[in-house]
Amino acid sequence: MPIDPTLPYDDENIFAKILLGEIPSNKVYEDEWAFAFEDINPQAEIHTLVIPKGRYVSWDDFSTKASAEEIAGFVRAVGEVARAKGLVEPGYRLLANIGAHGGQEVPHLHVHIFGGRPLGPMILRR
Repeated sequence: MPIDPTLPYDDENIFAKILLGEIPSNKVYEDEWAFAFEDINPQAEIHTLVIPKGRYVSWDDFSTKASAEEIAGFVRAVGEVARAKGLVEPGYRLLANIGAHGGQEVPHLHVHIFGGRPLGPMILRR
């Protein structure tokens, strides 16, 4: 079900529960700003999710309310994960789905890191 990114943060969302350790995950990275784990339904050879530790529904919510330190820490964490996965030289894709039109399914900001093989065009050309 698509997410309305303007609604308040839902403390019962699956990523909030992963952060609390209530739901297990295959952790890839963690620091004070971010947590990264393998997607349970990978869409590429490498498919890792990076989430901020703060209570942010979407990119808009995060960019409006997060401190400069939180934003910088999250962006750095995404880079750390890509480097750790060996994706810098061959390349990779970052994706953040926002709201209903963007296909967001979990009301916690998250970035997908895809890689491991050529991914083709981002959007099919018509």
